[in-house]
Amino acid sequence: MFCPKCGAENDDGSKFCQKCGSVLAPDAPKPTGTSTGLEPNIAGLLCYVLGWITGLIFILLEKENHFIRFHAMQSIVTFGAITAVMVVLSVLRELWLVGALFAALYVIACILAVVLWIVLMVKAYQGERYKLPIAGEFAEKHI
Repeated sequence: MFCPKCGAENDDGSKFCQKCGSVLAPDAPKPTGTSTGLEPNIAGLLCYVLGWITGLIFILLEKENHFIRFHAMQSIVTFGAITAVMVVLSVLRELWLVGALFAALYVIACILAVVLWIVLMVKAYQGERYKLPIAGEFAEKHI
């Protein structure tokens, strides 16, 4: 159940929002009030489309909806870290003897990053506040 005021996801039996304290109606619809004018699930998906870049755009544009801000921050943290790892692996694969090992790790990391990217976009589109272990915790604390 989503709060109509702040967009935070709450347990189904909750009478009050865990984030802002607003009264929750049992049949409360997903919030549509956003700074961007987009549906929250569409904006959540778009937070991941270009990785940390679209996450940064949405964290700067969206001021109201916590669902969108969560996905934007999670995108920034997740894909920012993936970008840093890819840069390091790119440099290390140029080393003489162990370069092939780092090249293989680079390919594996690319494949895993694409899979994660797709999963996060699908979850956001479904309206789910899918939280990654480290990045999701950070995103929740900093939105």
